[in-house]
Amino acid sequence: QIETFRWSDGESYLSFLERNKLPLKPLYYNLDEDEQQLTEEILSGVNYHMSKDEKGELLQIFVPLNDELQIHIYKHKGEYSFETIPIISETKTEAFTLKIENSPYLDIIRETGSVKLATIFVNSFKTSLNFKKDLKKGDALAMIYEQKYRLGKPFSMPTLKVGMIEMNGKKNFIYLNEDEKFYNENGDESEEFLLATPVRNARISSYFTKKRFHPILNKYRAHLGVDYAASRGTPVLAAGDGRVVFVGESRGYGKTIKVQHSNDYLTLYAHLNSFKQGIRGGAGVKKGDIIAYVGSTGLSTGPHLHFGLYQDNTAVDPLKAVQIAAKKLQGKERAAFLKLVSNYKQSIELHLKNETKFERISSSETLCYFNNGGTCEQDKFSSET
Repeated sequence: QIETFRWSDGESYLSFLERNKLPLKPLYYNLDEDEQQLTEEILSGVNYHMSKDEKGELLQIFVPLNDELQIHIYKHKGEYSFETIPIISETKTEAFTLKIENSPYLDIIRETGSVKLATIFVNSFKTSLNFKKDLKKGDALAMIYEQKYRLGKPFSMPTLKVGMIEMNGKKNFIYLNEDEKFYNENGDESEEFLLATPVRNARISSYFTKKRFHPILNKYRAHLGVDYAASRGTPVLAAGDGRVVFVGESRGYGKTIKVQHSNDYLTLYAHLNSFKQGIRGGAGVKKGDIIAYVGSTGLSTGPHLHFGLYQDNTAVDPLKAVQIAAKKLQGKERAAFLKLVSNYKQSIELHLKNETKFERISSSETLCYFNNGGTCEQDKFSSET
């Protein structure tokens, strides 16, 4: 029997093992530091799967760490083991159009049932258009995006490839270029968000990777952030305006701060030596404010800052997502982009002509929630699974 659960808010990996009466030594304490630290990356709300035998004994557990890698706990010859393995998924390109009734955000949710699609569309235009001022009922909206599917269900954040919204009789476009940044149709970068680095003059000692096979260890590894090597006590800066949502100790990350930003981004600062006075849960911070100091707490071999960036609970590469200055594409890069624009414009016009509707995918399976007393219930899944 295979059951799907949602990881509860506040649940740690160790408490999960204890609650399920799983052995701590082989599944945590015998792991190397990198693997132990990976268990800190399990995010609340993620769907994971457990399989049991006829007697109800746990055989396998699959817990996603990101959209490419997952923790796999399995029983073999009476012993439990831990490994990280790739997630098998497929990516589909999808599209839909609609007419504005209320606002892009509310109308996309009405049409698709997906907060994720509404969020990525609105965020992509947020620095270039004023929806409240210039939008009117009946204006057209269109999206082309990529969606990953796991076990036949939507999985992880969709990726907007091109968005179009009509305002005052003009069609406004936003395009995702090959460098994974958004540009308008003239090749001007659309967003300015975070600091390039939260530690001044620091050296990058470890880069972001969702999935990498270590040829010597023969294991899959992931590093869901960027490490900045710096002396103990070096100031750590808030990467953007936001609100502190966590200040405290984490087993793998040591002293940690999490800052929630207004556009569904969250930044994480780990292995800190100490927090700046006044930094507490609920406190507001501005981009560039000192919030802590570099240390080596938790599972750390030396003083450094582990900087993580998450969008809607999905780890993203800070070096690709951070945009500190408007960029204008030039030369061959611009020529390639303009070709991309031409192709996407043709696709958008075709979808508008055909009035392409969003296709809902529904299925039913047993979904179990730990925070309702451990009961299971039939739940209908749609695109917002």
